[in-house]
Amino acid sequence: MKFDFTFQNPTKIYFGRKALENLKPELKNYGKKILLAYGGGSIKKNGIYDKVVDILKQSGKEIYECNNILPNPALSKMLEGAKIVKDNNIDLILAVGGGSVIDCAKGISVSAYAEGDVFKRYWINHEELNNNVVPVASILTMVGTGSEMNGGSVISDTVNKIKADRCFPPHVFPKFSILNPEYTFTVPKYQMVSGIFDIMSHLMEQYFSGDDDNTSDYLIEGIFKSLIHSTRIAIKDPTNYEARSNIMWCSTMALNGIVCLSKEEDWEVHYIEHQLSAYTDCAHGMGLCAISIPYYHYIYKYGIDKFVRFAKEVWNVDDKGKSKDQIALEGIDCLKKFAEECSMITNIKELGATPDLIPKIANTCNLGGGYKKLNRDEILEILKQSYQ
Repeated sequence: MKFDFTFQNPTKIYFGRKALENLKPELKNYGKKILLAYGGGSIKKNGIYDKVVDILKQSGKEIYECNNILPNPALSKMLEGAKIVKDNNIDLILAVGGGSVIDCAKGISVSAYAEGDVFKRYWINHEELNNNVVPVASILTMVGTGSEMNGGSVISDTVNKIKADRCFPPHVFPKFSILNPEYTFTVPKYQMVSGIFDIMSHLMEQYFSGDDDNTSDYLIEGIFKSLIHSTRIAIKDPTNYEARSNIMWCSTMALNGIVCLSKEEDWEVHYIEHQLSAYTDCAHGMGLCAISIPYYHYIYKYGIDKFVRFAKEVWNVDDKGKSKDQIALEGIDCLKKFAEECSMITNIKELGATPDLIPKIANTCNLGGGYKKLNRDEILEILKQSYQ
């Protein structure tokens, strides 16, 4: 392990078919006023809303609501929730939904008692968090972001076309998260596979960095192989509990801080996708998929040994008689073929990007990168390649 590290993850996970039974005893640890945060109404259709509300009422809680939190949660919705929290002295924010809802809940938590332009302070300038926060908990209904066990919050300023991320310290992490794989059974296939590529991208952003022998890389390879195997089963049988439970736990493990320990990291694909979706409002995982293939084609030579390892260990590419370039490119091709097999989007044109938008997206991306530090022109070229 190359770098020293300190690891802390305070989130308690309740996992399995009976996980919701733990909500009532957990609620005893918090005050009377609960803000229930959720999305566009799917939890009402599948019955989860009624179950949660019933438990809250049995527990004697006052329920306030912040609903219609959409994918790529908007700054305006976050500020609306923050006002509810402050005006009503909310004791716990309970997020019921996928990563967007949980991300927004964390944003509400840190913004309610903050002063000034909170988006600029915490998401753009990454200032130190210096105000009181409200506890957050989550009930997960769609996998992909890992937000149920981390401090990440991605918020979109829809007016100024800025989508920005912030990883808050451990006291902002959900205090507890309830993960029942059965709650993901009714997620439409498009959203399911979008979330799956989000998991893959989290793994790759951490994997494609460094040249040291790191335990974290072995863990990533194992999670990746489990994810590929279970995805193929879940696509054919969306109610296969074993497959959906594996996918759910792969998602949590991919971004709860374990597999990045003592690692250099990349995250350039995410930086580019954030601005793609700021302009197109595309599904996050699909945007990542469309950008990843041309991005890795562009940078693989700068970290060729890791790309060779990826091809061999994750995709079982036979290296006999092949050059490193051939093996590495075959691994990237396996990734693309898997995406196509799963009906993922591999072209930003299909996500609403137009030729006139591409320079705007490139010009507003954060500059970063792992094996290759990109400039604006290189990001522009990658976007053009992902448009073809």
